[in-house]
Amino acid sequence: MRKLVWFTLGFAAACFVCAYCYCEYLVWFMLGALVLCVAGFLCMRYKRVFRIAAAVFLGMGIGFAGFMLYDGLYLQPVRSLDGQLCDMLIVAEDYNLKTNYGSGAEGTVAYNGMTYRVRFYLDEEKTISPGDAIRGTFKLRFTADGGDDVSPQYRGKGIFLTAIQEGEVQAESGTEFSVRHYPAVWRRELKMGIDSAFPADVSAVVKGLLLGDRTDLDYETETAFKVSGISHIIAVSGLHISILFGLISFLTFRRRWLTAIIAIPALILFAAVVGFTPSVTRACIMYVLMLISWLFLREYDAPTELAFAVLVMLVANPLAITSVSLQLSTACMIGIYMFSGKLRAWILAPKRLGGFDGIKGKLAKWFASSVSITLGSMVFTTPLCAYYFGTVSLVGIVTNLLTLWVVSIAFYGIVAVCMAGFVFPAVAAGLGWLFAWPIRYVIWFAKLLAGIPFAAVYTQSSCIVIWLVIAYALFGGFLLLKKKRPLILATAVLASLVLAIGASCLVPSLDDYRFTILNVGNGQCIFLQTEGRTFVVDCGGDYDKGVADDAAEMLLSQGITRVDGMILTHFDRDHAGGAAYFLTRMDVDTLFLPVIDDTADTAADIARHTNGVVQYVQENTKLQFGTSELTIFPAQSANSRNESGLCILLCTAKCDILITGDRGKTGESQLVAQNDLPDIEVLVAGHHGAGNSTTDALLGAVKPEYAVISVGKDNPYGHPAQAVIDRLEKRGCHISRTDLDGTILFRG
Repeated sequence: MRKLVWFTLGFAAACFVCAYCYCEYLVWFMLGALVLCVAGFLCMRYKRVFRIAAAVFLGMGIGFAGFMLYDGLYLQPVRSLDGQLCDMLIVAEDYNLKTNYGSGAEGTVAYNGMTYRVRFYLDEEKTISPGDAIRGTFKLRFTADGGDDVSPQYRGKGIFLTAIQEGEVQAESGTEFSVRHYPAVWRRELKMGIDSAFPADVSAVVKGLLLGDRTDLDYETETAFKVSGISHIIAVSGLHISILFGLISFLTFRRRWLTAIIAIPALILFAAVVGFTPSVTRACIMYVLMLISWLFLREYDAPTELAFAVLVMLVANPLAITSVSLQLSTACMIGIYMFSGKLRAWILAPKRLGGFDGIKGKLAKWFASSVSITLGSMVFTTPLCAYYFGTVSLVGIVTNLLTLWVVSIAFYGIVAVCMAGFVFPAVAAGLGWLFAWPIRYVIWFAKLLAGIPFAAVYTQSSCIVIWLVIAYALFGGFLLLKKKRPLILATAVLASLVLAIGASCLVPSLDDYRFTILNVGNGQCIFLQTEGRTFVVDCGGDYDKGVADDAAEMLLSQGITRVDGMILTHFDRDHAGGAAYFLTRMDVDTLFLPVIDDTADTAADIARHTNGVVQYVQENTKLQFGTSELTIFPAQSANSRNESGLCILLCTAKCDILITGDRGKTGESQLVAQNDLPDIEVLVAGHHGAGNSTTDALLGAVKPEYAVISVGKDNPYGHPAQAVIDRLEKRGCHISRTDLDGTILFRG
């Protein structure tokens, strides 16, 4: 049976190569794999390793062939639609959700005789329900290789098209409703029931815990869960399937047929309601296989069933290999299978915790099981979390020990509340109040542990990346040793971690100045650091929360938890959209804001997130520290956001930098006319390189040596303008761009 494990390994490897390195030579990869398979088959009589190799290469060969067939027959017809404007009929599969620019939902579209899943976006906040038919003109983007929107979050779920409204659309209510839409309706009913039964301070977490819906989860709580290492409890996964199965098994007294008859449809229904996410689908398949083997008294081999579940999902959609949730879920299970049992046995050895009886013995077994499963699951998920989320939680083991047992209780309570809510709403509200307390316990511990200094480390620091490589090299060497010393391994990993954290904090302080222009897409976020002071200028970009995370985690990776000042040039989203989120993670002594027309009360909303001083800049404001001087220039008019934005000049002993925000020709002329500006080394080009900014008048006044353009790749505004590039080159400026160079650092 283990042959299936090796076959699936090869099949998954082929899908991985095809998904991430798609090229015209795949047919040769397939032929090479099949040749090696034949060679392994011919030599398998000599050593077992050749039998394993034959199974792996057979899986690879079939994987390459299957992917090319899937791509040619299913993906190729819609690949040509990438970037095209098309009149389409989209059938909504779910309710729409609000986005920054309107609303969005998932649907299906028929094309070339086949049905494709599509994520569509509307300019208006229309009310869309499952089964609604949406007709109109959309700009399409293909999400797999060869498209403009190569997004793992979509293609991993089998969504290969995104559609953006271009022109008028018409929505016909309920014309295409069918049985497959019921799970979406039930999901909505459950969310409404949770909102009515549970107190407001926990309802968002309840929806995450039961349905994996984080839509209403506040940024502070979501960040606390991430930093404390328990984000998995609000992303429905195999953990939730196991808790649900445990409840069903308990209620059916573990009777084989009764448990199977109830559990199999219940698990499938639960998976449908949460949207058949890859991790839930994987777990659901495994539990169904386990129940079938239990019914017919067959041996259940967990690694083989895991391999079968993954293989089924990859056959259905080879690009599911790009799903982060599937990768994490599978890596978690592999780590548990490989290491948890041995670790548990080591902890329960007689000379450690195995010598206890009675209650102490039961506690020791619980502790050993919890620690071994947690550590086992982290072996392969830690590098994936570091790669995808840039975070390695150092308190995750403690948080899981303190909260996971409560999560099970909370989950059972949520199920009871939802069931009661259909018949007795008043009883549901009472139970909701009761079971809100264990959820508050989880939230409280997550925030408490996340607030500990260095509760997590971040791959923003190259020292942390190096530490991860060293730690896994040490772990690999440990596995090769005949006589293993776990405590020596743990000591070496912890010692190297301390050195990495120390280096991360020390290296930036060795510079006299550091100017960091973050790559935030089409937006701006800049750090000014000199003489022990740190100022953040703007915090906005393509994704508000993502910009806040990148900014905060870069500073936290340097050991900085307090910022001397945050300066917002103006309140456009691409400059200030992430500011409120940033302020929930970092303490800021002074928040500098422009005096500007603000009908949306953006300033007040941002200001309420800080405990520091809020200062509205109405005149030239100078801050002197050591040999450095920071000057903030206001504008004379509050009518135009761009022209009325703040400008910032930082002069240090070795380098001067000027930031003009989004000011254009008028604002720059005012800045030059009213102030005696020095010659500078670094200029952050105005308005992301727009043609009416970075004028000859400004360039002639400050004579920059370097120009930085903070701009998004393939942005719809055509930034930077060629006229700006020409003006900078004419002045002999060295030009750097975040869309081409990534995050840019000046140091000295």
